Amino acid sequence: MVTIKSKREIELMKEAGRVTALTHKAIEEAIKPGMTTADLDRIAEETMKKYGAISAEKGYNPGIKGVPPYPAATCISINDEVIHGIPSKKRIIKDGDIVSVDLVALKDGYNGDAARTLMVGNVSKEAKRLVEVTKQAFFEGIKYSKKGNRIGDISHAIGEYVKSQGYSVVREFEGHGIGKDMHEEPEIPNYGKAGRGIRLEPGMTLAIEPMVIAGNPNILELDDGWTIITEDGSLSAHYENTILITENEPEILTII
Repeated sequence: MVTIKSKREIELMKEAGRVTALTHKAIEEAIKPGMTTADLDRIAEETMKKYGAISAEKGYNPGIKGVPPYPAATCISINDEVIHGIPSKKRIIKDGDIVSVDLVALKDGYNGDAARTLMVGNVSKEAKRLVEVTKQAFFEGIKYSKKGNRIGDISHAIGEYVKSQGYSVVREFEGHGIGKDMHEEPEIPNYGKAGRGIRLEPGMTLAIEPMVIAGNPNILELDDGWTIITEDGSLSAHYENTILITENEPEILTII
């Protein structure tokens, strides 16, 4: 069931979104070649704690047989890793890497969810363009995130834009509603037909998140049960924000 947030709930969602944005800012300011992904994860967890929040990802149980609860505070994926990369002391960030950081701050019972792909040092023109297109795909989607439109309008806008740029969207994973739970209804694919799906209403809070691959859209899951990589080894990028549907333009809750 899709939840319509009350005025009080919206204020709590805004605060969770603010902490999410501040945590991303701390990571963006700290990231540099030579750091490990575990270093970034520690910074994220400490920043959330500073603002009275915890990671909703740490300990998350997917309910899939054989897959352990998620062990870290963030998902950090490098280059051909699409999503759900597990931070490690052994994973060193190098000059020219693109690093996707996906994090969810839980504060006072409500979640803020956002992802960024960061460019470290001297990245290639190919990588830079992919990151920029992925970010723009989000903004193409929220053009249609308005009262009376449908979920499919958002999905269609994202998918068609990415396709027009010569890239592929990930089809197996998608955006989602968000609130008390990290993942709520509705599901928001990054492709689809306009005019399909539920109508958008003020008070809905959604996590819209294009996941874009430079090559073909096929993906693989690593043996850890979490990390998703591109099948052809091509680069991937991720951009996400939590938004609020209003009577007028959508409000992005995870940008400060």
